[in-house]
Amino acid sequence: VQLAASGGGLVQAGGSLRLSCAASGRAFRAYPMGWFRQATGKAREFVAAISWDGKRTAYADSAKGRFTSSRIAAKNTVNLQLDSLKPEDAAVYYCALKAEQDFFAAAYSREEDYNYWGQGTLVTVSQ
Repeated sequence: VQLAASGGGLVQAGGSLRLSCAASGRAFRAYPMGWFRQATGKAREFVAAISWDGKRTAYADSAKGRFTSSRIAAKNTVNLQLDSLKPEDAAVYYCALKAEQDFFAAAYSREEDYNYWGQGTLVTVSQ
């Protein structure tokens, strides 16, 4: 499975960006997917996640009310809408996929739940 993230860029504080992540390869069914980010000098952290069917989402406290995760129904393509961006949101954003059949249809927030990762897309937020 290969993941390709896109949509990062430079935006002013208060602005918006829309990140996308598409899976290809051995992705013959829909899987849970998530977003993590890593700022310079910091550990990677959870941002948002969405269940394989798109019905459940989970967000980090820092993302609640500002970021929205969505997916094309039963497809391994997910979007992350970033609104009201702050300078502290600047980071490399990674998408991840949990390539296991998921009977719980859950949204997973732990890095260890995911076994495929994209290359990351850089989000820069200016004052």
